[in-house]
Amino acid sequence: MFERFSRGYYLGRLSIEPHPHDGSRPLIQRTTHERLNEALYAKGEGIERTDLPLVMKVETSHLAVGGDDGVPEDTLWLSEAVLADLRIDTPPTLQEVLLATADRAAQLLRLSGTAV
Repeated sequence: MFERFSRGYYLGRLSIEPHPHDGSRPLIQRTTHERLNEALYAKGEGIERTDLPLVMKVETSHLAVGGDDGVPEDTLWLSEAVLADLRIDTPPTLQEVLLATADRAAQLLRLSGTAV
């Protein structure tokens, strides 16, 4: 799903769709979210959280993405407001997204004030 793109990011393709419940938090499928968290963000030191937000870059914006059971596989749900800000006018659309590495994600979350 995601392949190494650079020192700070992995590259993948997701279907960008409007959040059907008009939720404000960007979401992907929960099992995918947990698998990516474990593979990319875990340090391999005992029991670790797999619910930390994944940081994805869509167009020019970095988004803290959560997981939800209702999201279809390979799909990113975004609110109407975020879709408008990103100028995605005709969802659903298959689009390349960048997934921040653990170090880059931690840096971005700290800068945005949402560090966990």
